[in-house]
Amino acid sequence: MSRAALVLLADGRFPAGGYAHSGGVEAAVAHKAVHDINSLEAFCRGRLHTTGLTTAGLAAAAAAGCDPLMLDDAADARTPVPALRAVARKLGRQMMRAARATFPSTELDRLAAERPQGAHQPIVQGIAARAAGLTPQDAACAAAYEAVGGPATAAVRLLSLDPLAASWLLARLSTEVDTVAADAAGAAARVEAEGLDALPSASSPLLDITAEQHAAWTVRLFAS
Repeated sequence: MSRAALVLLADGRFPAGGYAHSGGVEAAVAHKAVHDINSLEAFCRGRLHTTGLTTAGLAAAAAAGCDPLMLDDAADARTPVPALRAVARKLGRQMMRAARATFPSTELDRLAAERPQGAHQPIVQGIAARAAGLTPQDAACAAAYEAVGGPATAAVRLLSLDPLAASWLLARLSTEVDTVAADAAGAAARVEAEGLDALPSASSPLLDITAEQHAAWTVRLFAS
């Protein structure tokens, strides 16, 4: 399939539910850690090289044909916070519906049957990329871009930032997104020889802490 499939999979308008999530930036705004375009850039860069790298590795491994159930367990191990595990599975369920309608695949059907509660979102994303004829690095790129694109878009709404400034920020991070995607795909290629420990397991403890706090809020603009 054409590379347009990658654009579709990474598009924020793809009906996979990502638009309802801020990637942790809503809590960061509340704590004043993100308050302008420069602090948003720092937040997005940090997220890209930690949780973004981890999810990109999982997506690449799924696109490479690794056992999705084992990958889903590995995703659980890399997501220690209950609130974020719940979010990842909710997004996985929503992406599964969109992916099965857009890129019909027996692999997606099988995973939906084996994980009715929802698989982690990057696993579904990787299998969808595989069904679309994309490469593991393509899948990693979509996941890495989402790690920064979601928070940047959410921050525009939360802080009334100039959308053009947010686009400028994403353009500045584009080379780093490519680097993270390449690193993630390289790690996925080593899974057969080294096992799942070859996949990145970078984390961001502050995101974990604020995610639990955010989940307890009674009033919020975003689901996470």
